[in-house]
Amino acid sequence: MNNEAKKYIIDDFKPSKLEKDPVTGYYKDIEARIRELYSQNCFMMDFFHVNIDKIQCGSCQVSLLIEHDKHSNHRNVVHGGVLTALADAVLGVTGASVGEKVITVSFSMNFIRNIEFGDTARVVSQIKSYQPKSMVIEAEMYDSKDRLMATLFTNMFNVGRFDGIPAKW
Repeated sequence: MNNEAKKYIIDDFKPSKLEKDPVTGYYKDIEARIRELYSQNCFMMDFFHVNIDKIQCGSCQVSLLIEHDKHSNHRNVVHGGVLTALADAVLGVTGASVGEKVITVSFSMNFIRNIEFGDTARVVSQIKSYQPKSMVIEAEMYDSKDRLMATLFTNMFNVGRFDGIPAKW
C-alpha cells in the first residue's frame, strides 16, 4: 500500500471553448461560462442534480426536484441536510457571478417549513456586501407555490478569481 498522500489538483478546470472579448479578456457570455464551470462540479451536477436556473451579476437561483427515494429521512420527510446542501450550492455560483472563487466561512439557516416530495425547492441569493477578501450572501428558499421555506445568511472568503469573469457585468 502506498503511504503517500494523494494530491488533488485544485482549480483544474477544463479549457473553455467559449469566446472571449479580445479587448477586455472577459467571456462574451458570462452566464454560459459559469454554467460551464459548474458542469464540472460532480457533487452538484452528477450526484445531487442541482439545476442552475438563473445567473445575474451578484445573484443567482438554483433548484432541486425533491424525490422521496433520494431525499427522505427516517421520519419520511425531506431531510434537512438536503435543503442545507441545496442552500450551500447557491453560494459558489453567486460568488462566481462576480468572478470570485469562494469558500464558506459561516452559514446560518433558519428553517420555516418543509416541502412535499415531488415538489421543487429553489434558492434565490443576493450578495449583500462584497469586499476584496470576503462577501456576505443572503438567500431565501421557496417551494413551487412561492411559500418561504428557509432563510440563510453566510459569510464567504474570497480565495481567488475566475479568469474572464468581471466583478460587474
